[in-house]
Amino acid sequence: MTEVLEYAALAMIGLAGILALLRTGRGGSLPDKVLGADTLLLVLAAGVAADAGIRRDATFLDALVVVTVLGFVATITVARYIERRGARV
Repeated sequence: MTEVLEYAALAMIGLAGILALLRTGRGGSLPDKVLGADTLLLVLAAGVAADAGIRRDATFLDALVVVTVLGFVATITVARYIERRGARV
């Protein structure tokens, strides 16, 4: 039963990654693309965390924290850039 749930979780994470990739690629405006890229990063982090939980191996969790913090800072930086640009988005 646990294996079925693990595979279901990985499948849903994979589907979310595909949808976020489509959002990033087909997003019309800059905020759409930034939102898609941020979502893609979160999905990637969820995939790494799920994999670590399934294998009971904490090797990549330190890198996961660093990548997640860098993604957060990048999103805030781009949001401030968009805010300063005003209505030209």
